[in-house]
Amino acid sequence: MSTDRHVTLFHSPRSRAAGVHILLNELDADFDLHVLDLQKNQQREPAFLAINPMGKVPAIRHGEAVVTEQSAVYLYLGDLYADRGLAPQMGDPLRGAYLRWLAFYGSCFEPAIIDRYMKREPAPAGMNPYGDFDTMFGTLTAQLERGDWILGDRYTVADVLWGAALTWMIGFGIVPATPLLQAYIDRFNARPKVMATRTSDAQLAASMS
Repeated sequence: MSTDRHVTLFHSPRSRAAGVHILLNELDADFDLHVLDLQKNQQREPAFLAINPMGKVPAIRHGEAVVTEQSAVYLYLGDLYADRGLAPQMGDPLRGAYLRWLAFYGSCFEPAIIDRYMKREPAPAGMNPYGDFDTMFGTLTAQLERGDWILGDRYTVADVLWGAALTWMIGFGIVPATPLLQAYIDRFNARPKVMATRTSDAQLAASMS
């Protein structure tokens, strides 16, 4: 197996890829950015569709491996840079909870939030990936009450996913800024590499305007 850990992030600063950019910096990863201007539909051009036929970012390339879908990207990078200590590994008692909360975001949280935001009638609970909104949201808040981070006292890759997502959702009024959630994103956004990455992405976004 190659020991080369260089990664290319297919990136746009005003997209979900911004969280992956933060993660790469938190991991002190060896990476470069392949920037796409979504306003110019560069994500729909053949060159990128060969990377991700869905035409979505984030996507990463590591050697011959291409990874798409947020949770998979976060999981892959955490394991690729396991020595950084941000991804509980097999044998760690937190590994199961870590995988759960990476998956919970895409399988339960975001579908529930989008249904609520779009004022769509959810599917019956037995056919709904998140059951019902109140149970989903209560499950998340109960977890965050256990400590500063999603797994309690330990900051992990999962917090980059949740911290980045909740920041923009609260900012746009999609998720209520409860004291618990606000305190969580405030802790996340106070991290030096989060602040530095946001500054870098703001400059990149301005250059694309």
